Amino acid sequence: MNYGCIGERLGHSFSKEIHNLIYGYEYELCEVRREELDAFMTKPNFCAINVTIPYKEAVIPYMHCIDESASSIGAINTVVNRDGRLYGYNTDFYGMQMLIERVGVDLLDKKVVILGTGGTSRTAMAVARGAGAREILRVSRAERADAISYSELYASHTDADVIINTTPVGTFPNISHTPIRLDGFGKLKGVIDVVYNPLRTELISRARELNVPAESGLYMLVAQAVRASEIFLDKKYPDAKVDEVYEKVFKSKENIVLIGMPSSGKSTVGALLAERLGRRFVDTDILVRERAGMEIPEIFERYGEAHFRELEAEAVKEASLHTSLVVATGGGVPMRPENVRALKQNGRIFFLDRPLENLLPTSDRPLTSTKDSLVKIYNQRYGIYQSAADTVIDASGDAESVALRIEGSIK
Repeated sequence: MNYGCIGERLGHSFSKEIHNLIYGYEYELCEVRREELDAFMTKPNFCAINVTIPYKEAVIPYMHCIDESASSIGAINTVVNRDGRLYGYNTDFYGMQMLIERVGVDLLDKKVVILGTGGTSRTAMAVARGAGAREILRVSRAERADAISYSELYASHTDADVIINTTPVGTFPNISHTPIRLDGFGKLKGVIDVVYNPLRTELISRARELNVPAESGLYMLVAQAVRASEIFLDKKYPDAKVDEVYEKVFKSKENIVLIGMPSSGKSTVGALLAERLGRRFVDTDILVRERAGMEIPEIFERYGEAHFRELEAEAVKEASLHTSLVVATGGGVPMRPENVRALKQNGRIFFLDRPLENLLPTSDRPLTSTKDSLVKIYNQRYGIYQSAADTVIDASGDAESVALRIEGSIK
């Protein structure tokens, strides 16, 4: 290959798409087993590569020359082959700097807590040290001389100004997990998470609920990729390149999630929108029917609403794991806050606000099978739909016009 990324597991990497957007060269994802690494690096058949977990330290002995940043951090994520000699760089430092700058956090004279003790934690330490942090602590699950425990963190260091997560906790597929409880950290001025899949980690969601500036790792991933591309090609991109590529990647990855009343057109609009955008369409009601092996009215009749809601929550979790989808949800999905939280990790929620007079009771929707029940449910849910939504869409027209309104709002 000419350009690419090596790692142990790359099935959910965004790097290929990012590099294609940066310059358009052919960029491959190459999974390398540990026993294959020596042969791969000894006889390098590439122009330049990125290196990710777990090989950022393992490739160091193969380098002819290592730049100052990579040497000080002790990890390499970019390798260039120059006439058979390998040169190692670390662009994660630049990516971390850019991510912190995006959050708007000044580390000068701040107390910084770094979760994790791996290679990325050393990058975070170098950035914090360079920015003039007053105190820097690393946190480990195991006892170490150079790190405190989580119990010590909760007992003695809840006065931290900034928390940087460099652990994989919260990444796909365990996106509901979080590495730390934020309650009690009353002085927080910023939370950084290097995890980029999901787009908004549970840690970041919780920080934002506390009105703490916070950002997940996609911006860092893009920034370090732009810097790596500059090294690959020995060229300089405009300063706006990182933001330009980030916006494109984020929009392409963010799910479009439709909520609203039964008969508001979510399934029809969603299918049209997915076709227009070239995305996969998922309907959580269909996932429920497939999981149960029966239609929704039968689920209600046999097992009751509570059982249906559990199946529905499982369907929401399943859909929320993925990116680049159009998702139509059942009318009751937003009634559970945990459903909304899951959908927002990778998605932007659109409320299809169809006027009550245009909604129709139907027999396949047990809770809105009559006009009276439809009005009652509408009055109960309308405010919840509004509060759950990132964007409210006028859904009074035909399905195609509603799909066009949504499409226009995401461009």
